[in-house]
Amino acid sequence: MRISAHTVCTAVRDDIVSGAFPPGTRLTEELLARRYGVSRVPVREALRTLESEGFVTTRRNAGACVARLSEHEAADLLDIRAQLEPLGAARAAHRRSEAHLKVLRGLVRLGRERTQLGHTAELRPLGNWFHETLAQASGSPTFAALLVQLRRKVTWLYAAESAYGGEPVERAAAVWREHAAIVDAVARQDAEAARALAAAHVERGDALRRARRAVVVRTAKPVVNTARGPV
Repeated sequence: MRISAHTVCTAVRDDIVSGAFPPGTRLTEELLARRYGVSRVPVREALRTLESEGFVTTRRNAGACVARLSEHEAADLLDIRAQLEPLGAARAAHRRSEAHLKVLRGLVRLGRERTQLGHTAELRPLGNWFHETLAQASGSPTFAALLVQLRRKVTWLYAAESAYGGEPVERAAAVWREHAAIVDAVARQDAEAARALAAAHVERGDALRRARRAVVVRTAKPVVNTARGPV
């Protein structure tokens, strides 16, 4: 059975977003074809799609590699998120179905259970599923698709900076409390509360990222030149 370029694109994107392929990693058609058990044709098509999405860059004489987000690009991405995710939550409060609420509540329950058990490695995919379901509850396929693509980029940014690596249980528990509060507001159709809670959720996540980056900058060791040159 022929595997489509769309399927390969999804697999490569997931590996980039998860951090399996860190920024700067070369993505040769041969390597990817072996990894996913496909021919080079769908891989070539997938790389073109991922380049158009901003996950991959192609350099002359170097081929395709995983893109690197500049700090300016990261700041723009997070600013857009701060505007769109609260809007999505507010729309969800007006347009959600009982099916959406059932899934959202189930994800909150799973997130809290995994947190209590200390299974923090399982929280990222659950969190992505939560936010994608909340986006779908907005009632607009176009808006939901935009939010999902934005979420992938944000998850990729955090993974590239190891922002989710070793997430403290206390912070993970707080995240799922915030998710639960958003779902409660959506369930009672309180759009303004849903918007405010989502905005606060985004801000707390971004503040944590800024704090971590500040620690990295303060603790970074300067490069020392030696007679041997850089190693």
